[in-house]
Amino acid sequence: MKYLCLLHLDEKKAGALSAAEHEAMQAECAAYNEELRKGGHYVASSALEAAHTGTILRVRGANVAITDGPYTETKEQLGGFLLMEARDLNQALHLAARLPPGRLGTIEVRPLKEPAAGPAPRKRAAAANGSPA
Repeated sequence: MKYLCLLHLDEKKAGALSAAEHEAMQAECAAYNEELRKGGHYVASSALEAAHTGTILRVRGANVAITDGPYTETKEQLGGFLLMEARDLNQALHLAARLPPGRLGTIEVRPLKEPAAGPAPRKRAAAANGSPA
């Protein structure tokens, strides 16, 4: 099952890291991503630009409202994500607890919704001349 880890960070705390601390965190993240890859858990991940670079869209009927910057003033902002494969929530939580950026904020772990199983695809009818579909 796939799980999305949303990394909420205190941007001020992250911004206060020295260049050496930032590089060390990046190296830890890369090493842990590689460990997840080797274990078959890694799907995708990325850091996000600062919250003030975001744009909020609100669609209400035919009206679209656009707001620059973060939607709300909060101590922690969405700073990145990791999409992983895990057998269950317990394994996902165990793996997420080792994410280095978790030391700078919080990690929200959510299962992805599985697509609804639809009807099996139907085979095309054979052509009138009897050729296979």
